[in-house]
Amino acid sequence: MRTLIVTVLISLITLPAFAADAPKTEEQKTLYAIGLIMARQLSVFNLSAPEFEMVKQGLADGMAGKTPLVEMDAYKKKTQELAIARRDAQGERLASEAKVFMAKAAQEKGAVRTKSGAVYLELRPGKGTSPTASDKVRVNYRGTLVNGTEFDSSYQRGQAVEFTLNGVIPCWVEGVQMMKPGGKARLVCPPETAYGAQGSGPVPPNATLVFEVELLDIVK
Repeated sequence: MRTLIVTVLISLITLPAFAADAPKTEEQKTLYAIGLIMARQLSVFNLSAPEFEMVKQGLADGMAGKTPLVEMDAYKKKTQELAIARRDAQGERLASEAKVFMAKAAQEKGAVRTKSGAVYLELRPGKGTSPTASDKVRVNYRGTLVNGTEFDSSYQRGQAVEFTLNGVIPCWVEGVQMMKPGGKARLVCPPETAYGAQGSGPVPPNATLVFEVELLDIVK
């Protein structure tokens, strides 16, 4: 499977004319998804264009069976060290940007700054009783980084999710309790109310997150 993914990635990056076309068949969409998966795996390195060219050279040389230009045993550890260093640097940058972004979000008309420092903005009013932290809720949502990159979406999966409210990140625990069934809101979550300095999966350390949440129902 790993060889297949690498082969597909090389095909995508060495055939720009084909890659520019939108995928049409299910097979093309699957291949495109493999490219997205690989891109997310590489995202921790925050590669510049010249650095990405070097990665492409390594992929191409490996698939062609050429003699490696570096000693792999020596550089396996270095790739891990580089990933950690790049991720830490990104976390420091995002932490410094968080306050500016949060202040701007709080100035939007109708926005409410919560006790935790999150920003709540009602997009569509709901009706009825708001949930409590111990309630189970059913929601649709979309989560993005401040640059607009989507990292999670129930809409993309085509299925709403259910969970006990106090089992998710603090920003949601606080924000969803301000909603009513049928309502929609935007939650802007500073790092300390989301995934903090550790990050989580595609969410980098110290990332400020933006969620659009629809509270569909309180599950009884």
